[in-house]
Amino acid sequence: MSREINRIKWKCRRGMREIDLLLREFSRNSMKNLGENDLSIFDEILNYDDQKLYDFIFKNQPIGNKEHEVFIDKNLKTFSKMGNF
Repeated sequence: MSREINRIKWKCRRGMREIDLLLREFSRNSMKNLGENDLSIFDEILNYDDQKLYDFIFKNQPIGNKEHEVFIDKNLKTFSKMGNF
């Protein structure tokens, strides 16, 4: 599992500054609290390009996958509003 966590943390490194900061801080502070299913969903979310994630997180533009949108709303948007990054 450690190898999987490290692989996911590496995927959190992004080209867009806002997304990079959010994902890397979330992976450092909150990823350890995710269950196996949520970790899998987070890994899938990391396959989106930076602009699509940015538009959903900061502009509320749908990404087209309800499961991913619910995860982002519950975890990443909440995390960003708490000022943790």
